[in-house]
Amino acid sequence: MLKQLSTVIAFCFTLNAYALPEFKTVGEGSYRYLFWQLYDARLANETGTFKNYQQSSPLLLELTYKRDISKQQFIDATIDEWRKLGLSSDEQHQRWASELQSLWRDVKEGDTLAALLQADGSVIFYFNGEETGTQSDSDFGNAFFDIWLHPDTSAPKLRRQLIAAQ
Repeated sequence: MLKQLSTVIAFCFTLNAYALPEFKTVGEGSYRYLFWQLYDARLANETGTFKNYQQSSPLLLELTYKRDISKQQFIDATIDEWRKLGLSSDEQHQRWASELQSLWRDVKEGDTLAALLQADGSVIFYFNGEETGTQSDSDFGNAFFDIWLHPDTSAPKLRRQLIAAQ
């Protein structure tokens, strides 16, 4: 019985390995809000270096959560970050947020959400290694990754860790 269980577990990991590409880590770090560690983040691509979105894509951002967070809390926080950056319109935020309702899930401690930025600006989302769907608006990809990678991000320490800046 134990051997069968380990075979099933190995098979599930094999399936998930095909869902997400194997990339080299560019950088990684943790995001804290006040006293709470919310998630660990990892940025990765084929070369293990980050220059910009065009030269570094496909680009993978993985967030492994340290706390339970509802899908709506995640969407609301995403909109707040877009507004702080001021690089996209409220109309875009609302349209994107509506589309994210079907792409994202509530997360529990230990769950991983991942976003894979394609060269065309589209983003494929994954939940615990399984694809949940694609956001194909070419403006969305940069706007989403800007939350972590734009020079004016609200998390500059995490940005430096992700892009492996000195």
